[in-house]
Amino acid sequence: MPAGTHSIEIDVGIEQVWEFVSDMDKWAPLVPGYLEHEIINEQQSTWTFVSDSDIIQKTLKLQVDITEWSKPTLVIFDLKGLNEKFAGNGYFQATELGPNKTKITGNLDLLAKGMMGPMINRILKNMIPKIAEELTDAVANKINEVYA
Repeated sequence: MPAGTHSIEIDVGIEQVWEFVSDMDKWAPLVPGYLEHEIINEQQSTWTFVSDSDIIQKTLKLQVDITEWSKPTLVIFDLKGLNEKFAGNGYFQATELGPNKTKITGNLDLLAKGMMGPMINRILKNMIPKIAEELTDAVANKINEVYA
């Protein structure tokens, strides 16, 4: 499964990090290629974004199901393609390094299914680590902007 994990340290306390990542409205717009999202309920939302690679540019709509909220350290989610055959999961994890220092780790795994799956997964193998890094950095930068 194409996967990516990225960590970054920020000079913000873990409670402020949790305040930010526990609200999908705050970090959904930071997803690379973001177009829109809709909150269905506390555990579920739909996200629409543009996937742009050298070979494929598609508008993707994903259902995001939060499977675990573990205050103040962990948000785990599952992903399901609504208009394309994708499935995956990911998480944000916060590790307290001090009173005003937190390590944020973002992870994303995404697998294309169907007849075109093997070809798309070869492309995703290079894209997903970059997306995980961009999203984690964007979340960290926004948290720094809001709370630092």
